[in-house]
Amino acid sequence: MLLTQAPATLQHADIARRIPHQGSMCLLERVSAWDTRHIRCEANSHRDSANPLRAHGRLGAACGIEYAAQAMAVHGALLAETDSAATSQRPAMGYLVSVRGVTLHVDRLDDLSAALSIHAERSGGDSGTVLYSFTLHAGPRLLLGGRAAVILDAHGLALPQRSATTPPKS
Repeated sequence: MLLTQAPATLQHADIARRIPHQGSMCLLERVSAWDTRHIRCEANSHRDSANPLRAHGRLGAACGIEYAAQAMAVHGALLAETDSAATSQRPAMGYLVSVRGVTLHVDRLDDLSAALSIHAERSGGDSGTVLYSFTLHAGPRLLLGGRAAVILDAHGLALPQRSATTPPKS
């Protein structure tokens, strides 16, 4: 089901307004399609020599997980926009807490000439946790895939802070 309350596609600046990743750390170039369960994004930043995830002159394939996480974040923001029209609540901040079943089909991303296509599918969840599966492609070539769990409003799970003058409990 395609939603009409929020834009059907987004460009880089629209994405950056919706996620905490800013500047060169906002890796996605566009959202090409989304609905209540799926989002498809595109990126070219994997070829940028100034990509903040590069290490030792290369961008390893595992960095694709961050591309997928940003797609999930945009998806959550878009869903929150459609829900907030009805509830006027602030969107929940999500934190990636685990990835599982990740399979890397390439060693690196920076040597690929084609744009990255990132697909994430919301496979379950509730008001506190969301589960996604994700894949990254360059053209028809599968680069990596896996599953991720996101906790929403994780600040509620934080341990109480102790002051510098309060001794730790033993």
